[in-house]
Amino acid sequence: MEIFKTSSDMRAWSDAMHRRGETISFVPTMGYLHEGHLSLMEQGINLCSSLVVSIFVNPTQFGANEDLDGYPTNIKRDIQLIESKGARVLFLPDRKEMYPENYQTYINLEHLPKHLCGLSRPVHFRGVATIVAKLFNIIKPDAAIFGAKDFQQLQVIRQLNRDLNFNINIIGAPIVREHDGLAMSSRNSYLKPEERESALSLSKSCIKAKEMVQSGEKDANAIKGEIKSFIESFPHTKIDYISICKPETLNEVAEIKGEVLFALAVQVGKARLIDNILI
Repeated sequence: MEIFKTSSDMRAWSDAMHRRGETISFVPTMGYLHEGHLSLMEQGINLCSSLVVSIFVNPTQFGANEDLDGYPTNIKRDIQLIESKGARVLFLPDRKEMYPENYQTYINLEHLPKHLCGLSRPVHFRGVATIVAKLFNIIKPDAAIFGAKDFQQLQVIRQLNRDLNFNINIIGAPIVREHDGLAMSSRNSYLKPEERESALSLSKSCIKAKEMVQSGEKDANAIKGEIKSFIESFPHTKIDYISICKPETLNEVAEIKGEVLFALAVQVGKARLIDNILI
């Protein structure tokens, strides 16, 4: 596996692959890899002739008082895992490479960031859209794989892909869960042993919401009220949002008709956790 740390080296490799008629699949990460990331790589390796993985903790998607400086990292282990999944290249730039001095250009979406996580993290999706567009321009993938746990992010990237004419096949991969149902996340490492049961309130809420709909409940506010009481019955929890919305637009719905997205974000101790389910 080759490791490139500069955009010019990464771009030169991608251009050479395309000249040879090869295709490139891409999995962007912020490192500290878990089975969820590895499942994305497993999909990517079968989509195209070469798999590229990136590790970059993107500072522009972190707001004030968020965990940029404390974000977990283990590059040595990550490299071993990426290589074990058959990746041809790891793109490993530093901050100066991606945001050189006098950097000024950012990408803003008009609608999708004004929901869910974007309400409490107002700069987050500007940072996500900007770094993903930069990585797409550098790596020039034919397909890119993103986890559906970050459903809003997935929709933002799909919109970005359409609006800016990247013409990349964007794949949404299913949520990978730990043995107890907790959606895998690098931030799960923040959880103290006594907070673990409280963290399970998210996945249990997804199941509970689905069961309520299947039992005939169509009032979105009634479901959200029940879930709010359920989560607040656990210690160490602070609800950011509980949403029932249209998957395509993320607009809230009052009455459940057809498929909806049930999504929530909850602070559990130091960890801000998200989860969702399509119902």
